[in-house]
Amino acid sequence: MLETLKNAFRVKEIRKKILFTLVMLVVIRIGSQLPVPGVDRHYIENWFATQTGDAFSFFDAFTGGSFLNMSVFALNITPYITSSIIIQLLTIAIPKLEEMQKDGEDGRKKLASITRYVTVALALVESIAMAVGFGRSGLLEEYNALNVVSVVCALVAGSALLMWIGERITENGIGNGISIVLVINIISRLPQDFYGLYEQFIKGKSIAVGVVSAVIILAIVIAMVVLVILLNDGTRKIPVQYAKKIQGRKMVGGMSSNIPLKINTAGVIPIIFASSLMQFPIIICSFVGYQGTGIWGEILKGLNAGNWCNPSQLKYSIGLVVYVVLVIFFAYFYTSITFNPLEIANNMKKQGGFIPGIRPGRPTSDYLTKILNYIIFIGACGLTIVAIIPYFFNGVFHASVSFGGTSLIIIVSVILETIKQVESQMLVRNYKGFLND
Repeated sequence: MLETLKNAFRVKEIRKKILFTLVMLVVIRIGSQLPVPGVDRHYIENWFATQTGDAFSFFDAFTGGSFLNMSVFALNITPYITSSIIIQLLTIAIPKLEEMQKDGEDGRKKLASITRYVTVALALVESIAMAVGFGRSGLLEEYNALNVVSVVCALVAGSALLMWIGERITENGIGNGISIVLVINIISRLPQDFYGLYEQFIKGKSIAVGVVSAVIILAIVIAMVVLVILLNDGTRKIPVQYAKKIQGRKMVGGMSSNIPLKINTAGVIPIIFASSLMQFPIIICSFVGYQGTGIWGEILKGLNAGNWCNPSQLKYSIGLVVYVVLVIFFAYFYTSITFNPLEIANNMKKQGGFIPGIRPGRPTSDYLTKILNYIIFIGACGLTIVAIIPYFFNGVFHASVSFGGTSLIIIVSVILETIKQVESQMLVRNYKGFLND
């Protein structure tokens, strides 16, 4: 990886793209520290400290601490991520959007434009809810219409600016801009997390205990990173043979290919969906001030990931079982709406392709579905292991950190994808240089 970056900086064009990306990331971190005018930043800190669920910690990690600082980037790119997921799911339900998705570059531009409008709308709704809901409780130094409007405008503008920066990084920088913005937000929280682990397990301990603790923490992090890399790069290749046919006086076809099926077909989406569904009731109850009593209180504690794997409260770990089931369910659900084996089988049949030993058409579709079901289960189990490890150590050792399974998968996936893009651009440039010679 270091060799790739070193070689990339030797190429002027790629060096300019990398420097542009770095400048944009500096702008993002500066904006994350600029407070919204008329806001009491201590109010959010005090309110955040009273929350027992990890839903807001998860949100704050995704915003790079902007939410806790109540900066102009407090909403960050979460409205854009939500908007993208909504539009992607709607392409399955709305034929017009599905046509746009299949309509090449023009269709993708139209979908991107719709996504931007939905992003601004979501940012507007979220900022109004925050300004009015929190403003009445003390977020605003003076609760009046002018301050509410100024907070809403600042938050919406901040979210729109980050969306624009992400798109500029995609066009003029390296990698997918939105993903890189999300990764830099998560990474910005890592020093604080590691310092917290240092204070809890190393500081003040004997040298032997401190060294052992440091080695264990490092080994766990490395093991999780390796597992994520295996999940990200693991594929099952289905061989495809194309029949020979005569076109004019020439015999064409007869080549071999394959269909690469990723082990982690749904990416990080199952964890995000499962976490959101589990934490939604806790967030709503926090906003309305409901603490929960009786059976409902027990259910809320079971949904709270902070109570899982706690030896003194094992009954609440039933929520972890529900979480695992949801991750596996959403892995199958999301793959089913994004991957259509029947359509692939029909396209192969039209092009004269077939899987050796499998008849074209419906048998090919059934075969792909069977293989896909095995792969999805393996990927979902891997995702579950990565997601559970932080909860286990949080419950048993109270090692609360923000770089949980979701964050780690995003960081590793985006870094690997960005490095691949750098390598591909260098490869294209080498081909051009070879042809010019």
